[in-house]
Amino acid sequence: MKKTDPIRLEVFKHLFASVAEEMGVVLRKTSFSPNIKERQDFSCAVFDPQGNMIAQAAHIPVHLGSMPLSVQAAIEHFGNPDQPEISDLNPGDMILLNDPFRGGTHLPDITLVSPVFQEVQGLKEGSAAVHPSPRLIGFVASRAHHADVGGMTPGSMPIAQEIFQEGLIIPPVKLFSQGSRNDALWDLIMANVRTPEERSGDLWAQIAANQRGNSRLLDLTNEYGSDSISFYMQELLSYTEIMTRKMLQELPDGIYTYIDHLDNDGISDRPVPISVTITIQKDHAKVDFSASAAQQKGSINAVYAITLSAVYYVFRCLLNLDVPNNSGCLVPIEVIAPPGTVVNAVSPAPVAGGNVETSQRIVDVLLGALAKACPDKIPAASQGTMNNVIIGGWDPRYNNSFTYYETIGGGTGAGRNENGSSAVHSHMTNTLNTPVEALEYAYPLRVVRYEIRAGSGGMGKFCGGDGIIREIELLVESQVTLLTERRSTLPYGLSGGQPGAPGENLVYKSGVEHPLPGKGTVTLDGGDRLVIRTPGGGGYGKKDQLS
Repeated sequence: MKKTDPIRLEVFKHLFASVAEEMGVVLRKTSFSPNIKERQDFSCAVFDPQGNMIAQAAHIPVHLGSMPLSVQAAIEHFGNPDQPEISDLNPGDMILLNDPFRGGTHLPDITLVSPVFQEVQGLKEGSAAVHPSPRLIGFVASRAHHADVGGMTPGSMPIAQEIFQEGLIIPPVKLFSQGSRNDALWDLIMANVRTPEERSGDLWAQIAANQRGNSRLLDLTNEYGSDSISFYMQELLSYTEIMTRKMLQELPDGIYTYIDHLDNDGISDRPVPISVTITIQKDHAKVDFSASAAQQKGSINAVYAITLSAVYYVFRCLLNLDVPNNSGCLVPIEVIAPPGTVVNAVSPAPVAGGNVETSQRIVDVLLGALAKACPDKIPAASQGTMNNVIIGGWDPRYNNSFTYYETIGGGTGAGRNENGSSAVHSHMTNTLNTPVEALEYAYPLRVVRYEIRAGSGGMGKFCGGDGIIREIELLVESQVTLLTERRSTLPYGLSGGQPGAPGENLVYKSGVEHPLPGKGTVTLDGGDRLVIRTPGGGGYGKKDQLS
C-alpha cells in the first residue's frame, strides 16, 4: 500500500487548487458581461472521476458546495466512468446544464463540465497494435451566473409560480462532443435569451476556462503520473474528512435547534419558517430540516443542492483554514431535508430566489443553532440577503436589449471580540459590487448615490457592520425586479446584542418617494430613481458588558 507523504499531500493540495484558480482567471478575463467580468459571479473547481470535489478556487460558496451534484448528474446521464465500455464520456466533451432538479441551483447559473482524459500509450502484442481507451483522470467544471436565460422577466429571476416561467431549462447535454460544438443546441439557447451576444461571450469564456483546466490537470498528470494524481485526490478527501471528524469531536455532544423566517414568498405576506435541529454525537453530525415549511408558491424554494451547499459552507467555516476545500467535509455530516419542503423543493416549483435568498437564511439558522454549541466561534447574523436587483429594457445607445443584474452587499454580524464589517458581501455570496464606471458604461443607468448606510448595524458590546445605500437613476423606461430579504425580519444579534436594521426598497418618481415591496416586478420610467438600502449585521454582547 502506498504511504502518504505529508509534504506531497500539501503540495498536491495547492497544485489542484491552482488549476481551479487559473480557470477562474481565464473566465474573468475573457467574459463579456459586467456580471461575470466585474462582479465575478462565477466559480471553478476540480473533481475526481466519481464527481467528488477535490479542490476549488476562492469563488462563490453557494456555487461550490452544490457543484458536485452537477458533475454527478453529468456522470449519471452519460455513463459510468468505472466501466468505460458502457460510458459515453469522451475526450473533448463538454456537458452543459442548469436544471435545478438535476444538479443545478437556479436557471441563470449555467454549469459546464469537462471530463479530463489521459491518452494511454499503445502497446504491441506480436504484430497487432493495442490501443487502450484513454484513462479518465477527473473533471473540471465552471459555473457562471448569466444575466438572462429567458423567462417572463428580464434577468430570469421573476416572482414566478412555476419554474417554466423562470427561463430556459437545460438538462445535462453535450455542448461539445469530442471537440465538435453542438451548433443546434447553441442556436437554441441564443434564440431563447434577451441578450444573445452577451450570452455567447460568457459561454465562450466558460469554454476557455474549462479548456485551461483540462490542460493544466493533464500537465500535472504527465508530470507526476496518473497513479499519484488518483492517490492524492483520495488522500485529500480522506484528510478533510478526518479533520472534520476531529472538529466535530471538539464540539459538545447535544441537540441544538434554531428557527428563523424568510419575510415571505413574494406571493403572500406570510413569513416562511426555516428550522434546523443539529445533533452532535462524537465525530458525527446530523442536520435535520424536517420542521421547515413546505415548498412555497413563490420563487424562494431551494433545491437540495443549495441546502447541502449551505451546510458545507457553515461546517467548513469551523475548520482550520489550512484544511483542503473538498467533498470530504460532508462525509461525517448527515443532511435531512424532506422532499417537498422549502429546503428541498421538487419540480415544478419556482426556485430563482432559493439560490440567492433562502441559502442565506439556511446559513442563519445553522449558525444560530451552532451558537448554542460553540458560542465563542459563531458571529451574530449578517444581512441575510443578497439584495437582488434586475433591470432590463431597450438601450437606444446600442440599439439592443439590456439586462443589468446586481447583488448588493451589506453589514456582517459582530463577533465575540470584533465589530462586523460594513458594505461587503457575506456568507453564500462572495461577489463584488459592480463598479459605477462599468455599470454606467454598459447600461442606460446612472448611479446617483453609493454610500455606507451609517447606523444600520446592530448595537452591542461589538456592533454589527453597516449596510449600503445604492441609488440608481433609470435613463430609459425599464422593467425592474427586486428579490430581497430582511425587509421585515431582522438580522439577529447574539449574547444580548441588538439586531441589524432591516433593508428598504423605494423609488423616487418626480421627486416623490414611493415604497417598493421586498419582492416584485414594476415598470419604471426614464428619470425615476431606484433606491436600495441594505440591512446591517447583528450586534454581539450587551453594550455595557465587560470583557
